Amino acid sequence: MGNIIGTGFNAGSVNGELASLEEELRVLAGIGVDTVELGLTSLDLIAGGRIMEERAERLVAITRQFDFRYTVHGLVSSNFMDPDTCRYQIDAAKALAQVCDRIGARILVQHGGNLRADQLAERAEADRRERESLFELAEFCKPYGVRIAFENIFTTELGQYRQTPTQVAETVKAVNHPNLVALIDFSHAYLEATYRGLNFREELRAMAPVAGHLHVHDSFGRPQAFYKPYHVQENTALGIGDLHMPLGWGDIDWEEIFSELTFLPDTVLMMEIGRRYHAEQPASLERAKRLMTLNAGQSKIAAE
Repeated sequence: MGNIIGTGFNAGSVNGELASLEEELRVLAGIGVDTVELGLTSLDLIAGGRIMEERAERLVAITRQFDFRYTVHGLVSSNFMDPDTCRYQIDAAKALAQVCDRIGARILVQHGGNLRADQLAERAEADRRERESLFELAEFCKPYGVRIAFENIFTTELGQYRQTPTQVAETVKAVNHPNLVALIDFSHAYLEATYRGLNFREELRAMAPVAGHLHVHDSFGRPQAFYKPYHVQENTALGIGDLHMPLGWGDIDWEEIFSELTFLPDTVLMMEIGRRYHAEQPASLERAKRLMTLNAGQSKIAAE
C-alpha cells in the first residue's frame, strides 16, 4: 500500500435534515466506497459554535450503521482572513473537530481565506490572521487526533486577495504544526493557474510534499468570469467553472499526475463528485483505485 489509504465520495444533506444524508450514505455503500467525506455544515448541527447534542447523537447513530472511513468538510464559507467573522469561524471549527472525534473522522477540511477588493485596510494582517487561526485550531485538534486539511481555492471575484496553491503550501509550512496538512484540490489549482497565468503542474508540485488530503474532480480549468448559465449543466456544456465532473469528463491528465507526485502518509483521495453523477460514480471509483495503484508505485520509488 502507498501513502494514499482510501478513496470515495462526498455526501451531505439536501434539505438540512439527517434523513437525506443517511439516504446518500446508503447509495455510496451500495457502490462499494471505503471512505466518505461528510458535509456536516449542510446540517443544522452547530449553532453559534455549540454542538446541538440531540442532532449530534443522531448523526453518530447514522454513521455507525456503515463501515466507512469518514472525513469531514468544514464550513464551505470558511475564511480565517475575515476579521469580522474569524472568531465565530474558529469556534464553529472547534465544535466540528469534536464531532469528528465522535464519529471517528481524522480529517477536517478548512478552506483557504480571502479578502474582498474593498478590504484594503485588512490586507497587511490577512496572512498572519489566517496562520494564527490555523495554529489555534490545530492545537485544539491535537488531543482529538484530528488533522486540519487546508484547501487551496480559486479567485471568485475581481480584486479579491487569494493565496495561490504555492502560497497555501507556504502557509502550512510556516504554521508548522503536526495537526495541519495541505489539501490539494486539483481543479481549483487548475482554475487559479489559468486565471493567474501560472504553471498548473508546478503549483501541484509545490503543494504535494505537505499534502495529506486530496480533492479530485474533473474540469477544463476555465475560470467562470462573468458567464452565468441558466441551468448548471450549461457550465458543463461550455467547460466553464468549478465543474465537479466525473473523472475523464475534463482534460486533467490524472494518470500522469499520480504517477509523478508523492503525498504524505495516510492521505485520502476524496472525489467531490456528488449525487448528480450517481450513474458515473462507479466508473470514477474504479479509475481512482487505479490512480492509487499508480501512486503506490511512485511512493515506493520515492522511499527508496
